[in-house]
This record gives sequence, C-alpha cells and structure tokens, in this order.
Amino acid sequence: MKPHPSGRPRGIRGAAALGLAAAGALLVGLAATPSGAADAAGPVLRDLAQAQGKYYGTAVTASKLNGTYADIAGSQFNSITPGNEMKWESVEPSRGTYNWSGADAVVNFAQAHDMEVRGHTLVWHSQLPGWLTGGSWTADQLRTLMTDHITTEVGRYQGKITHWDVVNEPFNEDGTFRQSLWYTKLGPSYIADALRAARAADPDAKLYLNDYNTDGTGAKSDGMYNLVKSLKAQGVPIDGVGFQGHLILGQVPSTMKANLQRFADLGVDVAVTELDIRMTLPATDAELAQQKADYRAVTDACVAVSRCRGVTVWGFTDSDSWIPDVFDGQGAATPYDEGYRPKPAYYGIAESLGWTGDGGDPGDPDPDPTTGCTVGYTVTSQWNTGFTANVTVKNTGSSPVNGWQVAWAYPSGQRVTSGWNATVTQSGAQVTAANAPYNATIGAGGSVSFGFNGTWSGATPRPPRSPSTARPAPRAERPAVRLGGPDGTPPRRPGDRAWKSA
Repeated sequence: MKPHPSGRPRGIRGAAALGLAAAGALLVGLAATPSGAADAAGPVLRDLAQAQGKYYGTAVTASKLNGTYADIAGSQFNSITPGNEMKWESVEPSRGTYNWSGADAVVNFAQAHDMEVRGHTLVWHSQLPGWLTGGSWTADQLRTLMTDHITTEVGRYQGKITHWDVVNEPFNEDGTFRQSLWYTKLGPSYIADALRAARAADPDAKLYLNDYNTDGTGAKSDGMYNLVKSLKAQGVPIDGVGFQGHLILGQVPSTMKANLQRFADLGVDVAVTELDIRMTLPATDAELAQQKADYRAVTDACVAVSRCRGVTVWGFTDSDSWIPDVFDGQGAATPYDEGYRPKPAYYGIAESLGWTGDGGDPGDPDPDPTTGCTVGYTVTSQWNTGFTANVTVKNTGSSPVNGWQVAWAYPSGQRVTSGWNATVTQSGAQVTAANAPYNATIGAGGSVSFGFNGTWSGATPRPPRSPSTARPAPRAERPAVRLGGPDGTPPRRPGDRAWKSA
C-alpha cells in the first residue's frame, strides 16, 4: 500500500461516456466509448468470486463514492478497502481527537452494498501525524499510544470490519525489520502487542500482517514467513498475511502460488491486498494484453490456494491510481481506464474466476458479429440547469429490426427527468431507453427518433464523433447487442447467451 505524495488519492479525470445497443442489430457510432458499468453483457466480478468462495475487492476514495465511480465499486466488488481514510493521520490528527467521517463513509457504503470491509491500516511507519512522530516518548508511553489507538479504532468498527491490516510493511527488502518509529523504540515486540490489542478490541475480526515485494519467494517473504511462524508458536493472534501485489508488467513472480501456499500451510489465511500492475505509458495493445495475462496469473494463484480469501485491486480505475504520481512515465495499472471502461485486465480477472461468456474481450473473436444500425445524438437546447437531447436510431441493414434498446452512462452527473417516443429510465449514472409500442419496428433503411429532458450542473459533455470520423472501437469499448427475434421475441436477460458484444 503506497500513499499518494499528498496522502490523498488523485482526482478523477475523464468525461462522460456513452454506450448504445439495439435489439436485432448493432448500434455503432456513439458507442465508441461506453461506460464500463453500462456493459450489461460483461461479467460481474463479485458474483464470480463468490462462486469460487472468494471475494474480489477494491480500494476506494471515500469522497468519490458517487456517480459512476460508486456504481462500479458497488456492483463489481464484494469487498472494499479505504485507501487513506483509516490511516493514523486521517483518524487521529491530534492526540485523542478523532475524525471518523471518511472511514464511516466507506463502512456505510459497504453495508449498503453488501460488501466486506478490509480495515487499513492500524500500525505503519508512514502517514503518521506530526504530534506522534515529533514527540519525545518513552517506550512505555509509545506502546500505550499504539494500543490505545488500536483499541479505539478497532472497537469503533467491531462487527463491521471483517479483516484488519494490523501491522503494515514491517520489513526491509533483505528480510530484516524496518527501522520504523515502532521498531526503533519498541523492538519487534510491537507487532505482537498490536495484534493482541486488536484481538481484544474485536475478537471476531481477522488480523493480518501486510507487506509489498513478498509476493514470490525471496529474502523479504522469508522474513515474513519466519515472523508468522514465530508468532504462531508464541500463541499471538495472527489470522492471515496480506501480499500487496504492486507489480510491474510481465513480472508476476513465478513462485507466487507456491509462496501463498507455504504461508497457508502455517495455518493462516492469505490474500492479495493491493494489486496493481503498472506499465510504461502510453499503453499499447501489446502491453494491455500482457497486463490481462498478469492479472489472470495473480488471480489464478489465489483461486488455486484454498486459504486465499480473495484479491483486492488498489483502485479499480486509472483515474484513481497512485502510480503516475510516484513512477514517472508509468501508469494504466488498474482494470478500468480513466473513462471507467473495462480494460482487457478486467476480462482476464473474470476468466480466472470462471467466466466463459462471449463478448467484451478484445482478445477474443466475436463468434456472431451483427451489424446494421447507427445512432445520432444531439443536444437540441441547453440552459443553466437543464438540457434537451434527441437520439435517432437508423436501421442500415436489409431487414427490419423488431424491438430496440439504447443504453448509455452519464458520469458527469446529468439526470434524465422525462422522455418521449421511448421509455427512458435512469439508475445512478446508467440510462436505458426502450422502444414504445408504436415504434418498435424499424424497417430496412428506416429510422426512429426519441428525445428527453435532463438536468445538469457544470457541463453536458457531448458523445464521441460520428461513425464516419470515429476510430474503430476495440470490442471492450463497444455496446452489448441484444438479439431479438424477427417475430418480436422479448429480449433475454443480460446473462443469457443471446447477448453478444460488438
């Protein structure tokens, strides 16, 4: 777990994204950059993980838990980690004075979306408040400050947090103990004391040690292994070990599975806690393909080890990643790009978790490509708090389309208030428009139009360029296609194989 230089995650960058789909034919054109959350045909990682007896989680920034960011976090993941909100400087900025607003927001979001929470982190050498690092404490005073802090924080969330990273990054690269504030003053006993304090505060929470560059076998992971073995022998409460997984493209350790298994053989759970895989920018197709293979390899390692509880990505979108701020010229490390579009890595994760559905993955050929429709989108009027838009669906094929549907996302906060010539509904950022009874059929060469009113604040970004000028979209960026029968057969559910990706 690496902080942003400011101690805060980076702000989201990107504009509105629009995806469109029709029953009976593919809608191209404005579908060049759909939202990842709008990919109705795509896999749901939390469901796939749960079927494997695992969780798939993400770190989040509490202040961004709204709009599309929240929609994806809540729908795709079944575990959540606060990126910064539970660290010492955030919750106890001055001695004995606590600020729980950010931590509470994450926990409340998790409860509302049926997610586990991974508490992060109680004792670390970084992101400590100045009053603590600048104090002249005796060993007994420092130990009391540490255990009091743990007791207060863990006690507040007793029964609400399933896993705690109690001690974070205790080792140097050579497997010796890091010369942190804690180790320098208290020696290695601070680790056992921290674990005991956490157990007393919440007997049911799983207690973890967590570190980076321990993913494969080596000196650092050996240091962690020997520590866990020693703690177990002493009867110290230790339930698991977290392997952060901050990796470089193409460098997933070949010994990762064996390493996870050897810790599990000590009688503790294991988890990949902060996975991201960085690359040199700008990202190329070859790099993205390698990243897909790497994400799959890491997930495979967890799936193969029965005591691996799950995997957490350190932010699911590149717009919320710490990598570019710390590694110059590096980035694109997460499963979603800055516009919330799923990258090949997302499908690599899904495949590792057992997904075999067709479509959405730019690495797989489409077994049943469908063409024949275009879409036009126009904002016909706009004022200080609202706008009116018109959408035209044209059948460019040689046979009629019987039943159609258009879906898109409004990540910039626009809200549809009313519509005509279609049934227009919105949930979060996602908007769906379905044909009215009187315009379900679009003859060959024909078109239908519908419109809607909406509200906005600050901007109403237009969709991408028309198909005559837009670049061809990779399949992961194209809409789902709902294949309705010529007899007007109702569209199937998104999970059915009648759903294809363009």
